[in-house]
Amino acid sequence: MACNLPTGGIPSTVNPDLIQERAKATFDPSAITAFFDGDASRQRTKTARRRQLESLIANDPSGVFDNDTNNYMHRTERHVRSLAKHVRLIELCRSLGFGDPAKHGNNGNSSVNDVNDSVSPGEVLLDSEWYDISAALADDLPTALHWVMFLPNIISLCDEEQQKRFLPLCRDWRMIGCYAQTEVGHGSNVRALETTATFLKEGEHCPTTGQVAPISIGGGGGGGGAWIINSPTLTSTKFWPGTLGRTCNHAMVIARLIDAAGVDHGVHNFLVQTRSMEDHSLMPGVTCGDIGPKIGYNVMDNGFAKFEHVLIPRRNMAMRFAVVDEDGVYSKKTVSDAASKVAYITMMQVRSYIILEASKALRLGTTMVIRYSAVRKQGFTHNNGNGGDGDGDSSKEENQILDYMQQQHRLFPLLASSYCIFFTGKKMLADLKAIEDRLVKLVESDGTDTGGEGEGEGEDKGQTVTKTQVGDIHASLSALKSFTSTITADGIEDCRKACGGHGFLMASGFPELITSYLQNPTVEGDNQMLPMQVVKVLLKLVKDVQSGKGGKINEWIGCDAEYLLEPVKAMLNGEENASMVCSAETKEDMMNCNVLLAAYENRTARLLVSVAGKIQVAVMSGTTFEEAWNASLIQMGRVSRAHSTVLLLKNFIDGIHAEEAKTAADTPLGTNEVSVLMDLATLFGLYFIEKEAGDFLEGGYMTGEQIDMVRECTLDMMKKIRPNAVALVDANDFSDFRLKSVLGRYDGNVYPALLETSKKDPLNATEPGPGYEQHLKRLIVDGVGKYTGTASRL
Repeated sequence: MACNLPTGGIPSTVNPDLIQERAKATFDPSAITAFFDGDASRQRTKTARRRQLESLIANDPSGVFDNDTNNYMHRTERHVRSLAKHVRLIELCRSLGFGDPAKHGNNGNSSVNDVNDSVSPGEVLLDSEWYDISAALADDLPTALHWVMFLPNIISLCDEEQQKRFLPLCRDWRMIGCYAQTEVGHGSNVRALETTATFLKEGEHCPTTGQVAPISIGGGGGGGGAWIINSPTLTSTKFWPGTLGRTCNHAMVIARLIDAAGVDHGVHNFLVQTRSMEDHSLMPGVTCGDIGPKIGYNVMDNGFAKFEHVLIPRRNMAMRFAVVDEDGVYSKKTVSDAASKVAYITMMQVRSYIILEASKALRLGTTMVIRYSAVRKQGFTHNNGNGGDGDGDSSKEENQILDYMQQQHRLFPLLASSYCIFFTGKKMLADLKAIEDRLVKLVESDGTDTGGEGEGEGEDKGQTVTKTQVGDIHASLSALKSFTSTITADGIEDCRKACGGHGFLMASGFPELITSYLQNPTVEGDNQMLPMQVVKVLLKLVKDVQSGKGGKINEWIGCDAEYLLEPVKAMLNGEENASMVCSAETKEDMMNCNVLLAAYENRTARLLVSVAGKIQVAVMSGTTFEEAWNASLIQMGRVSRAHSTVLLLKNFIDGIHAEEAKTAADTPLGTNEVSVLMDLATLFGLYFIEKEAGDFLEGGYMTGEQIDMVRECTLDMMKKIRPNAVALVDANDFSDFRLKSVLGRYDGNVYPALLETSKKDPLNATEPGPGYEQHLKRLIVDGVGKYTGTASRL
């Protein structure tokens, strides 16, 4: 007999506390929803379309998208179910015309560029609605690395002929790929990778296997030799690439290129077939599989691969920027600087998507915890002489835990951060697209990009993309990827803790959200390593300022790091001016976002100049540059975090003001929405000064009295945000299907849902429970544990 806990089911009404919370709101949540969805007006057309796609998934008659049983499935079952979800998703996309140029009337693609759209018309993954419909699944897919890394690599690094061969296979899902860079012995240190790709001339024998390099292998085209892909050591085994283990049949393998003369030209990209496209069996010389269970993200088959002298066609080397001819001679292609930058910018988009995903994950977490905190009660509103414990007075009302200031202090800065990160992620994508468009125009014109070093002051940089600009956006993305994914990973866990014991349940939605997200501080650059890339770029700014050359300094105009020019110059020259101290005299002053932003800008400049000075002094005293650099790594992390905070706050403020300046026909946001967003920006600015007060006291920029003022202002802003808290998470418009959380339900019926979920557990399927007859009965009934007196220990 199954467990029959009487619950009365889940009510069809909304929890009264949430009704009351929503009535307090001073703005229209649906307006912010429309902004999140990218609606340029108040017509809400994109929101309606997203909801339509989500409904198609949630109500699909196949039932394959159901997530209710996910927590009870073995990992293998989850993996197989996710493959089924992907196949059904592609079927739906084809039926909806995804990728069809006629679907939207404007090519239907959020494409990489027009050339690639024409090479592979009908590519589902380039459709502007792919993100929405794939996100609607509310589940991970083991095929994800195919569109996250594999397809962008082909588009960015393969030449036109190669794209014409590979992209149609990708479009039709005959070729499913992954990106195989990381090895068991090396990750971020790409130059130390050990996998080799050794050239073999046509007709020559592989010295190990005796295989002969034919004219063409596996339809590779081009002829004229082959590559021997080999894993020469145990530590060269590819390890961790997603989609590699059991799903893909091709891998973009990063390997050391060794030409016919035996010269090592460093790492390059090679397209290697890992499995048959007919029966999915492993190709000769390839051994690969899944690396095993992980903390989370277990539908993904992160894999290992060992290559034992695997032959691939010469033209399976990505040859957009470098080529090896039929004689095995290596050469760099003569391509414009603009063309090479296009490829680099395209690959940088991955980090901008990680930033946006950080916002989404944190918005999911704050939605769950803030709704739950409005429903959960603890303590009483008055004590009537009973000490507040409720004894003897049943008329007392319990407090919503959202009313406790410590709960607000845990959650509201995370709420503000989730919005703030969204604005920055959106801006970074727009900046990358703008740079890409300029580069493509240069390539299509005469292929000339004069964006080298040291342009004159009078040049029209709008017609070029300088190395400084590319370096600047690389630094921004590196800093922001590190900072936002750290905030989010830690923040989601804080949200779980703020739910008390119920947050420990799988049904809360937090365990899967947390464990799936935890990969992000490591992938695409470890968060502890990325600050070095950031500071390397920013130290160039310091050097350019020190040079005093107008041309070099002016290259930074319009860059994210432009704000550093004046304070760095002043600090290097030892100048004392009003900008070196905080101007706030009152709480109203301190709650001015421009005042807060100035504080963050000064901090970054001071920390950066300090790093530059310490390295210079150390080197001048006889320390090697490498030793001086290593000694400064911790300080570099502080610089990177400081730079990130400036960008996040500035982009949030600028983004809000940009919407405020638009007419009603051009933005869904009105005055009330702008006001509540500015409240979040102010809280964000105040909170991180309070949290890292030492940085602002250390340089004398702020006084102890001003830090006290910051703390008071933080409390004031939390009180101001409190009435809008539930409405602000409602604005995310996450359906219950996407949340997968009994605590974060829109209707607030948490406790009935908790009990209903408990009834579904397979452990409750029979009475008595599993294991009773085999084990527990022996203890309780048969007397295995009965004490029978003292027994001899001999």
